Amino acid sequence: MKGLELARAYYEEYGRPMIREYFPEYEERIAVGLAGEGSECFGYDDELSRDHDFEAGFCLWLTEEDSREIGFRLFRSYGKLPAEFRGIRKEKASLLGSSRKGVMTVREFYERMIGFPGVPEEPEHWLAVPEYALAQAVNGQVFRDDLGEFTGIREILLRGYPEDVRRKKIAARAALMAQSGQYNYSRCRKRGETGAAALAAAEFVKAGISMVFLLNNRYTPYYKWMFRSVKELPVLGGLGPAMESLLTEGGDRSLLIEEICGAVAAELKAQGLTDGDWDYLEPHALSVTEHIRDGRLRNLHLMEG
Repeated sequence: MKGLELARAYYEEYGRPMIREYFPEYEERIAVGLAGEGSECFGYDDELSRDHDFEAGFCLWLTEEDSREIGFRLFRSYGKLPAEFRGIRKEKASLLGSSRKGVMTVREFYERMIGFPGVPEEPEHWLAVPEYALAQAVNGQVFRDDLGEFTGIREILLRGYPEDVRRKKIAARAALMAQSGQYNYSRCRKRGETGAAALAAAEFVKAGISMVFLLNNRYTPYYKWMFRSVKELPVLGGLGPAMESLLTEGGDRSLLIEEICGAVAAELKAQGLTDGDWDYLEPHALSVTEHIRDGRLRNLHLMEG
């Protein structure tokens, strides 16, 4: 059983009855689900991922006001739920809030995930949040949220980056792909610097995967899930195996790099983000930047984002 299925089953069998019996007046105010850190929140858990942090449990998200009223009592009630469910033990809850599951406020969850109590307000705030952190903030499932405070923030984040922020990040990725893949990779190989060429390829692939996510207006997850998740995307997800082969197969891969860049350039043009026909991605980066409306973002360093 996958972690999300386990969490929902545990909630339905024990969590929902507990809330209904002991907190009936708050039943429609407590948001419940599973999201955040952990492979199970992405649906990527398997037997290997159960060696740490895998448990039977779920999250209960409260408003600040409700937390003051019932937070500790709810924490105690959650802690009294069966310690084992379908062969999986529930991690012992901590008063310090170190567990990824259990009782927390809506504000606490989002501050832990992205450093802000809700949706970032300024473009610079969006740029400051790591992409993997945003991916963690919107993964998993919400089982119940009648009040809608937790889900309201989540739904805005799920829309992806504000368009100017997306364009700034796309421009930065295009510039890095050009520099690391189209320029430095082949030069390093010609000098016989195979280690440096491998690093250039790795930089190219990381930027390339991020680019694909941005072209889908999605957030790139933590590096160990990049290849698995990029293949699931509708736009250019098919580039995943090609980028993986850059890191796993030997020989000069310059032609493959150019093929990947060509596919990215074509999609940039298809989305109206650039109007040029260049093979090299740096002019596309400059073209994307010219279409950013926010002057502060437009004037940032090309690589920033």
